[in-house]
Amino acid sequence: MKKFESSLTFSAEKVKKILFAKIEEEKEKIEKNKTEENVKLDKELYDRASALYDDSKINVLSLFSGAGGLDLGVEIAAASAKYGVDKTYAAFQNRRELSKLLDSTNVIYSNDLFASANATYKDNLSGNYVKDNRDVRKVISFPKADLVLGGFPCPGFSVAGPRLLDDPRNFLYIHYIRALMDSTPKIFIAENVKGLMTMAGGKVLSQMKEDFSAAGYTVTANLVNAKNYGVPQSRERVFLVGVRNDIADKFQYTVPKPTTGPDTDKPYVTLKDTISDLPKHPANYFEGTYSSIYMSRNRKKSWDDVSFTIQASARQAPQYPGGKPMIKLGKDKWEFQGDENRRLSVKECARIQTFPDWFEFSDGGKDNVSLANRLNEKYKQIGNAVPVVLAEKIARPVMQFLENYK
Repeated sequence: MKKFESSLTFSAEKVKKILFAKIEEEKEKIEKNKTEENVKLDKELYDRASALYDDSKINVLSLFSGAGGLDLGVEIAAASAKYGVDKTYAAFQNRRELSKLLDSTNVIYSNDLFASANATYKDNLSGNYVKDNRDVRKVISFPKADLVLGGFPCPGFSVAGPRLLDDPRNFLYIHYIRALMDSTPKIFIAENVKGLMTMAGGKVLSQMKEDFSAAGYTVTANLVNAKNYGVPQSRERVFLVGVRNDIADKFQYTVPKPTTGPDTDKPYVTLKDTISDLPKHPANYFEGTYSSIYMSRNRKKSWDDVSFTIQASARQAPQYPGGKPMIKLGKDKWEFQGDENRRLSVKECARIQTFPDWFEFSDGGKDNVSLANRLNEKYKQIGNAVPVVLAEKIARPVMQFLENYK
């Protein structure tokens, strides 16, 4: 097994020197590979985004935006902070009414490579923001913002060197830090996978905190399960919240207490609560075969339970809770019973990810690909997203602070 060589004994000054040298190295690569066309486009997008900055609002820069689950949740959190939770959630399913409450945030720039997700984002998140589909390695400069959002891929580690920055696979992590240093937001929120907390015995996370500190941010990391926050799904994720060092004495992030489940006054939100009103035989679900891996464990929850994690794959979608439960035949071998067995539909997965019903997902708009391929474009976006309600609850303390500190 590969051993992670930690560098946690480095001084803060040495960490900062290494980080700045790496950022400079990445900038030199951008400079070397830039074209006249890209320079012109970069300036155009940068100037447009910068012109959108509004001192009276919370200006947002979004990286790895995907379909916009985190971004929508954050906008709703700002509305909850300003207008109250009850009024905001009463408008949740009515796009027109909800949009009237989303007046505190101002998304100025959003970046993602995934074309279908970009189309979905533009169709559902209102505003005059710049939508950039370039690789972040080609973005020369990021505009100023008050809040940066986006979950970069979990950093890998190797024997290439003692810092995460030494591993070339971690270029998205490196460019996320570069974006922070360009944009200098008051706060950033990033989502990542559960394994980040324990990778290399916690040393990877500790090193990330050092890197962010060198970039000017005090970071807290919290592992949460979405089912504890009103989401009908067991989904464990890590949220990193970074506060710029010059205001760290004014705001210390504390993860909100669970709102559903044990030790709360509300039960978990179940599959029955969430999707039982939808058609039993929908048109938009993936009908492909089941692999031996899929059939190696239970994929069907009961109506009175929360869903398994919604993954970014049509083929891996959990089973619809109707009909008989699956039965275990032996080690890593399960079987369906009866004839009521199918994967969850796109709409059902979207509901479980707490997207409002008015939120529509793009299938990529390609007529020359199969229905299964077009459906997978939607499943992928839904599974990659941060559940909207989870994003709202995790971000609410941040938005309450920013609402009063513009």
